[in-house]
Amino acid sequence: MENSNRRKFLRDSVVASLGIIAVPTIISSCARGGNGRISPSDRVRVALVGCGNQGSGDIMEMVQDDRVQVVAICDVNKKSAGYWGGSIGGRDHVEARLTKFYTEKFGKPFKGLRLEEDFRRIIEMKDVDAIEFAIPDHWHSIPVLMAAKAGKAIYCQKPLALTIPEGRAMSNAVKKYKVVFQTGSQQRSDENFRIVCELVRNGKLGKIHTVSCGLPSGVPDYGHNKDLTNPIPPPSGFNYDLWLGPAPENPWSPARTGVNFRWSLDYSGGQITDWGGHHPDIAQWGMGTEHTGPVKIKSSNTEWAKHPIWNTATQYHIEAEFKEGFTMILSSKADHGGVRFEGEDGRWAQADRGSHKLSDNLKDITLKDSDIHLYKSENHFRNFIDCVISKAEPIAPAEAAHRSITIAHLGNISMLLNQDIEWDPKTERIVNNTLANALLDRPMRAPWDSIYRDLVAEI
Repeated sequence: MENSNRRKFLRDSVVASLGIIAVPTIISSCARGGNGRISPSDRVRVALVGCGNQGSGDIMEMVQDDRVQVVAICDVNKKSAGYWGGSIGGRDHVEARLTKFYTEKFGKPFKGLRLEEDFRRIIEMKDVDAIEFAIPDHWHSIPVLMAAKAGKAIYCQKPLALTIPEGRAMSNAVKKYKVVFQTGSQQRSDENFRIVCELVRNGKLGKIHTVSCGLPSGVPDYGHNKDLTNPIPPPSGFNYDLWLGPAPENPWSPARTGVNFRWSLDYSGGQITDWGGHHPDIAQWGMGTEHTGPVKIKSSNTEWAKHPIWNTATQYHIEAEFKEGFTMILSSKADHGGVRFEGEDGRWAQADRGSHKLSDNLKDITLKDSDIHLYKSENHFRNFIDCVISKAEPIAPAEAAHRSITIAHLGNISMLLNQDIEWDPKTERIVNNTLANALLDRPMRAPWDSIYRDLVAEI
């Protein structure tokens, strides 16, 4: 079952990609500035698009900053189950949480939130300064391109985009319209990752030969709906057609949406892309390769989900070779979690969330003021708001996010084709492989295909 499911995705993607007219090459330009608006009191008026578990958690963290005022929220789903642990999510759920927060904060009933189903209504709002997009991967590019064109500051959850060309368009749009953009790769705001990356950047490990990223395996049933695969009508208050958006037409079933969307290649890329915006991003940060990428990708030990809808890899081992002379490994079979840098003379440094470890010959090393010190952020959301006000670049910018998730996307392509592939990080094309290049992008459903092409043409 899983083989036919994956083969169907592969066949449909290649046929559609080879049959459509190519979008012209995207050329970055910074000729025109943005028009983001910050209120005189430095209060940043924020809207949330995507009221699932991630968006709900993020916005409740963001409002802890007194400079933030949430003015609007948006989701295609009013309220239903299917989120973490089978829990309830949707815009009514988030509205209740925010209303309770602001009522307690101000000491009187709060009724200031505007609720929307369509993200375009949020982007049109003149009094919205910043938007967080916490929506499935297949929905990242079009809203971000529209919001950047409208001059909004943007916080977009990782992974940056569903495909490499979409990520390139997003990064180019951020540059062209000069908007503030933060990716939800919050590990950059964890000092343990920064400490380890600074040791690497300052040569304290000698020449690095291997960077290993231990990523999760499997397709966990986060939404408690794994077996609910039969097509049924979507729940009342859930605009499933808008949820699908540019993705292929498919009947609704509970296993397809909610938190488990990430196990379908139509909407995401499985564990490798779900975590590709985290550990590989730190690997790139430490190695100083944030504006380039590998030159070769090898895959092995791949296993695929055995499910009627879910078709992403459950086990994988990816080796990305860089011209700088090191190999980056993304593996579900690593003997460690987090990111491990391995250098000369047995020196190594490893970081995970909330902790880091060093080889004995590194433990007494301290950095000097004159050494390289990386961007320091102690709170990812606060860093974003700081930058919305100052117009500085946040700690997790779009280009770095694009280059990091590119490695994961290439890994998926290598696994799907069961081939090693060569990559040109300058042209962002796979070398001498028409079939693999056809998988770089995904066809979009009408009318979103023409909307996307028009937005890209303006960059």
